[in-house]
Amino acid sequence: MQINEAWHLSPSVAVGRGRTPRILVVDDDDTTGALLARFLREDGYLVARAANGVDALHAASEADTDLVLMDVMMPGLNGFEACRRLKAHRATRLLPVVLVTALADDASRVAGIHAGADGFLSKPYNRQELRARVQALLRLKRHTDGLDSAESLLRSLALTIEARDAYTVGHSERLARHAVALGVRLDLSSDDLAVLERGARLHDIGKIGIPDAILLKPGPLTSDEFALMKQHPLIGDRICGTLRSLKAERQIIRWHHERADGSGYPDGLSGDGIPLLAQIVAIADTYDAITTDRPYRRARSEDEACKELLADAVRGAWPLELARAFVAEHDGAAAFDSPLCAAS
Repeated sequence: MQINEAWHLSPSVAVGRGRTPRILVVDDDDTTGALLARFLREDGYLVARAANGVDALHAASEADTDLVLMDVMMPGLNGFEACRRLKAHRATRLLPVVLVTALADDASRVAGIHAGADGFLSKPYNRQELRARVQALLRLKRHTDGLDSAESLLRSLALTIEARDAYTVGHSERLARHAVALGVRLDLSSDDLAVLERGARLHDIGKIGIPDAILLKPGPLTSDEFALMKQHPLIGDRICGTLRSLKAERQIIRWHHERADGSGYPDGLSGDGIPLLAQIVAIADTYDAITTDRPYRRARSEDEACKELLADAVRGAWPLELARAFVAEHDGAAAFDSPLCAAS
């Protein structure tokens, strides 16, 4: 990877905690890229340059970049595709990207919007428009950085809780993988898949409020202990309720123990009253619980787990079509031979 210019220190722009914003300029035309970089440095920003879309992907992911200004018409990986890839990657999905283009047709603008661009700049540059757009997107970046940091903190907390119990280490990661795989099979949107992934990873965060004596108990819980255990979805919902960015994920955190027949907790929801994403995580959670060792029993086989999921569905725990889709995703074809499958 060749970056034309490393981060160049210029008079500091006071942003957030005093850190000077870093802007990546991407243009295969050296003269045009140098002019844009000069404008930005004169406004006090740190600037790096990349000559093509591939180098831009590396530079944006490796450096602590705050904003990307990227030409559209570049050989190889053009600006549309480079933008799309940046927005698809977890590490750079919140990074603002402005597409710089001499194209004035509506089709190009629409293509940029579909690629996830946060704005457009037309050539030749208008200094006032450039300055206003950069300032607005850097303010947005500071806001989203705060949200992302808070979410990362909650993820770390969830992993810490999981690590308290040797039997559940890796549970949330497996759960996220199972849930997303089922979501893909059901042809859910990319937004729903992202909610599934985050919600699955955070689903048990409320267990921070449950004593180890209950979480790690080697035998069955007493009725009082189970009543306390059933509070963890409510505790998790309250913890994540402080973040608007996790509004969609809260349905999973609060309702992943609800059952379609109304026998679940904490709210006793039933039928269509349980959101689909919560039901998906509930099925994946049950499967992982069956197929991993727990203090009170040994793990059972994947085939046994699939058959139990189908039996639970027939009894009304969740829709049979969801259970069948999950079983198909996990190579549980043998489970379809069960007489239970005929009872739909």
